[in-house]
Amino acid sequence: MSTANQQGLLKVHGLDLSYFTGKLEGYLRAKGLAYQLVEMDTRAFRRCGKITGTAQMPQLELPDGRWLTDSTTIIDQFEREFPQPAIYPDDPALCFIADLLEDFGDEWMWRPAMYYRWAFAEDARQLSDRLARGLLRDVPLPLVIRRGLIKRRQRQLFLKGDGITAQTAPIVEALYPQILDAMEGVLAAQPYLLGQRPSQADMGFFGSMFRHFYCDPTGARIMRERAPQVLAWVERLWNLTPAAFSQQPMPTTLPEGLKPLLNIVCRDYLPYLQANQLAVEHGEKHVHWQSEGVAFSTPSSPYQRHCWQRLRRHFQRLELAQQKKIGIWLDDPTVTALLQLPAPDAGATAPISHKVLDQRWR
Repeated sequence: MSTANQQGLLKVHGLDLSYFTGKLEGYLRAKGLAYQLVEMDTRAFRRCGKITGTAQMPQLELPDGRWLTDSTTIIDQFEREFPQPAIYPDDPALCFIADLLEDFGDEWMWRPAMYYRWAFAEDARQLSDRLARGLLRDVPLPLVIRRGLIKRRQRQLFLKGDGITAQTAPIVEALYPQILDAMEGVLAAQPYLLGQRPSQADMGFFGSMFRHFYCDPTGARIMRERAPQVLAWVERLWNLTPAAFSQQPMPTTLPEGLKPLLNIVCRDYLPYLQANQLAVEHGEKHVHWQSEGVAFSTPSSPYQRHCWQRLRRHFQRLELAQQKKIGIWLDDPTVTALLQLPAPDAGATAPISHKVLDQRWR
């Protein structure tokens, strides 16, 4: 049993419908780390934010009194503290690819996940009711008013406020089935994205695929009809135990079936990250980018600037042979050139601003 379990339960402060709470729970279950989900209300959300200085969910309270935030940071720290069974691939190039896919799953699947939750009437009705009865349960207003308030807020923040227009909505809506098709091809041949055991890539996609697309009405219907292997993967990850994969071999090469998914990452996400970095550095409130010939304007994100710098630092720390291997896998010289752009040392950058995450009940 882990040291954390010997000392007591981990406490995950979050919501059972939250994107990143689901990601963190999936990881803790796979590692066999016992935890308790503490469902937040608005007071608890503010209290946790005061403790950590970051208003986001989930927040992880450790039995020794430490608090941790940011699911990627938590996983990275726990892989050092509780290394077995490992989810990080041994192969340096594959570990970078897994990091890249985790980041894409975290940050790029966010928009379609929120779109499907709040743009469709049935989904918005169900989720506004759940949030009104859950997170807003301590707000002294009638349930019907709480429902209306949360629906209007979420649609304003995650649709209109996140660049969703009549022109961009079809692109965002189409991304989910594109990703399902790409994942279905991989998972038809193997249980996890990189092979016989889960990696951080699986955890990155799990947040959206489980708590949003598997659970919300419209996303779930599409997944059942279009991607039965993805559906099985979600259920396999949620029920995963250390014994189920600890003896499975680490991946040694990139699965051929993963290339369509990487093509989507290279097509949209990495060029966006570079555009976002420039917007943040120039003090611009919005970043302008294109997907499939359609122009988007979305709020610039200091946090995603941090993500891009972290990915570039990871790539640039690799030996040249590993970098070349990744370049062959990505098969996009423009993207490889972006990864080689100078990245400041982690200690040389300003503290990450989590303002963009404030009160985003992710």
